Amino acid sequence: MAIYIVGTLMVAAFLAFGIGRSRALTVCQNNVSALHSRPTYHGWFLVICSVVPALILVLIWSAFSGRIMDGMVTSNFASEFADLSLPQVQAVLRDAKALAFGGIVGFKDDLKINASELYVSLQGTSDLYMAIAAAILVLVGFYLSYFRIRLEFRTRHYVESFVRSLLAICSLVAIFTTIGIILSLIFESIRFFERVPLFDFLFGYHWSPQSAFESAGGTTLADDNSRIFGAIPLFTGTFLITFIAIAVAAPFGLMSAIYMSDYAGPTFRAYAKPALEVLAGIPTVAYGFFAALTIAPAIRGWGESIGLSVSSESALAAGLVMGIMIIPFVLSLSDDVINAVPQSLRDGSYAMGATKSETIRKVVLPAALPGIVAALLLAISRAVGETMIVVMAAGLAANLTINPLEAVTTVTVQIVTLLQGDQEFNSAKTLAAFALGLVLFAITLCLNVIALRVVRKYREQYD
Repeated sequence: MAIYIVGTLMVAAFLAFGIGRSRALTVCQNNVSALHSRPTYHGWFLVICSVVPALILVLIWSAFSGRIMDGMVTSNFASEFADLSLPQVQAVLRDAKALAFGGIVGFKDDLKINASELYVSLQGTSDLYMAIAAAILVLVGFYLSYFRIRLEFRTRHYVESFVRSLLAICSLVAIFTTIGIILSLIFESIRFFERVPLFDFLFGYHWSPQSAFESAGGTTLADDNSRIFGAIPLFTGTFLITFIAIAVAAPFGLMSAIYMSDYAGPTFRAYAKPALEVLAGIPTVAYGFFAALTIAPAIRGWGESIGLSVSSESALAAGLVMGIMIIPFVLSLSDDVINAVPQSLRDGSYAMGATKSETIRKVVLPAALPGIVAALLLAISRAVGETMIVVMAAGLAANLTINPLEAVTTVTVQIVTLLQGDQEFNSAKTLAAFALGLVLFAITLCLNVIALRVVRKYREQYD
């Protein structure tokens, strides 16, 4: 129902904009210069005053109505829920909502059926009240704002203040979201490091989180956590695959960008660059299939032909395909940065007798270095965060090796593996995922700091 109310509000916004603009033209008798603000601002003013409050109400109502209805259903069936644990109560409520609003339910009983009927009744009442409240806000806001539209009314100031406030709110949401992510990683990681020493986690050589639950005899190995959560194999695999990917993407992407910006003709560039950037739109699972079914067998066959032992899932296969995947990131950003270098620098180099290749090597590339560093940093971040290609081409084995022909795994793959299925968030196995995420965040932060220093150094030299 909420989606229909939002759709109705969008139609109301369109009508309010037209009415506000028409009202402004009527007030000034089509003499727009007599208005303090242009008619468009008056239209947006009417939209902001009449529709935006109702839209905010609908969003808040939709966010909290579910919890309120859960509480009302729980209160109404308090005697039935008295003998159930909290997970059981949540399971009953989930199934009741599935029965009421459509979904898959394992089995039905009288409690779930009665609760679903109450959910339907409460939802209908909630939708009715929400629609009435939204309509009242629209009408009141429209009435109060419509008659404020006059020749001397400073509508532009109100509209621009609203837009500035909206932009500030969006910025704060992004900031608080980042803070929330960091705090969640830190607090859950602290719980993990209370069970596993930080030094053993960062410098341990054995990674076997499944051993944290039980041994072959069925006994818990909580005391051995410090010996089974050594993350060095994960970091080694991550850096190995990332290094291979960057070794492929950096030269191919950068050289392609140089050719596109300084050597290619307009016709070739118009077709070649979009064709290369299509690689960025291919789903990563498709790259994973390509790596597992084509590249990995080819590498294994090549290795066996010269007497090398190559695993069916290797870091080399994952790294090569990952490098192909991130070529468009390096190409597109580097091309934009190189094209942004002032033509006057090139002309000055040519005037001094330098050739085109010398100009590119000694003038263009140094001037574009900050942007190229940013492009490579983005490519590294993309490689570090990739999961599907590694799962399908490099495997899940946490082997401590720098041999690209052997199977390895990465931090992101292990995070996904640790959080699969119904897991208890008080176990060392699950909390290890947050510790891995925190370390990965710290590594990425260090890369950003290094890149920022490089950018600042060369900007001061070439600006």
